[in-house]
Amino acid sequence: MLDKFHDECGVVGVYGHADAANLVYLGLYALQHRGQESAGIAASNDGKMHLEVGMGLVADVFSGARLKKLPGSLAIGHNRYSTTGVSRLKNAQPCLIEYAGGTMAMGHNGNLVNAPGIRKELGEAGAIFQSTNDSEVIVHLMAQSRRNSFIDRAVAALSQVKGAYSIVLMSENELIAARDPNGFRPLCLGKVDGGYIVASESCVMNLVEAEYIRELEPGELLLINKYGMKSFFPFPKSPTTQCVFEHIYFSRPDSHLFGQPVYSARKHMGRALARDTPVDADVVVPVPDSGVISAMGYSEESGIPFQMGLIRNHYVGRTFIEPQSQIRNFGVKIKLNAVESVIRGKRVIIIDDSIVRGTTSKKIVKMLREVGAKEIHVRISSPPTTHSCFYGIDTPTKGELIASNMNLEQTREYLGADSLHYLDLEKMLDVFGDQRGNFCSACFNGCYPIEVEDPNEGSPQLDLFE
Repeated sequence: MLDKFHDECGVVGVYGHADAANLVYLGLYALQHRGQESAGIAASNDGKMHLEVGMGLVADVFSGARLKKLPGSLAIGHNRYSTTGVSRLKNAQPCLIEYAGGTMAMGHNGNLVNAPGIRKELGEAGAIFQSTNDSEVIVHLMAQSRRNSFIDRAVAALSQVKGAYSIVLMSENELIAARDPNGFRPLCLGKVDGGYIVASESCVMNLVEAEYIRELEPGELLLINKYGMKSFFPFPKSPTTQCVFEHIYFSRPDSHLFGQPVYSARKHMGRALARDTPVDADVVVPVPDSGVISAMGYSEESGIPFQMGLIRNHYVGRTFIEPQSQIRNFGVKIKLNAVESVIRGKRVIIIDDSIVRGTTSKKIVKMLREVGAKEIHVRISSPPTTHSCFYGIDTPTKGELIASNMNLEQTREYLGADSLHYLDLEKMLDVFGDQRGNFCSACFNGCYPIEVEDPNEGSPQLDLFE
């Protein structure tokens, strides 16, 4: 669905396993939902590093023959999110560079809010950039550092950047994993067959049968090498502001992050929504797949039956050829189709995780009207999205966000629904109990935990998706 937020990417790193690249490959499969534009793996064997990247899904990029080019017990991988603009191979990660200290590669999830200024300074000093994304400034800062060790170079570089990052870095024989001091993006640690694995989400550990150890803490840096694993906290401590949208939408439901299972958080949001905004209806219908678990919670709390009244086509590619003869709502119908026997003559509650521009929600409501819905009540398991994100989520500009330009009644009228309600921000945060104060809610209230440059001007991602 195009009318959704998109997370930038997912990262995986493996150290000390004879089949490191293959484990990274499987990890990227588990994280495919975090990025579909490109995929890449860098591996080190006997002091020599090799990189394989390509455009498309993991299965499209990596064949058995290509994985054989990646031997060694140390590897990192990256999935990049699918932009709506031009896809460029040069923006694929991991990025690999050779410098005076040797060779290194990096995969990054997040967004650096001061990257444009750093990039300009580095360029004026003679640095040559290979991509247009913000991540590359980190490896340039590392390459220019006068520190001797790989970890000291990493600390020196990361101390200069601001914003969101969960990254994996590798030299010829060491692996570094780091999470920014605010902890915006998730990153977790596991152990597999005597080696270590780090990944954006815990679902990776389940797939490769690794022992889940824990999440990296905000501001933590792990160094893994032949001497074992060491943990460091080299950065000034900051308030924890984890991205609440990881629980609302981005992460897989079978993942555990920020101290709580994603599945249970979404279900509790649905329950809270039912208590907060009850309505007489005959059936609760989720917008698949993002609204399914919240709809289950809503149904259980309200006692109104849950039905899959919308069916999603999971095999739609990024583009499709429209028929010459006009088909109403074709763009939505090719991805979602209403089940008439569930909808006709019913008072329907539609559950989704968020409304961004509102265009898709409007078409879904119209589709349900066309198959005979008696009433349509839209319920959203998060607050109104009124501000852009600058910490690793691709969001429209504030002017494109429907909740930033219309009040509740105007939005309801635009969607064509009989009623519309969002989950209140405070009640959503209550789902997280004692951890409720550890989340970034800037997309809902405009309270940015790290200052951004011109938050209402220009590209919402500060040239990240240029």
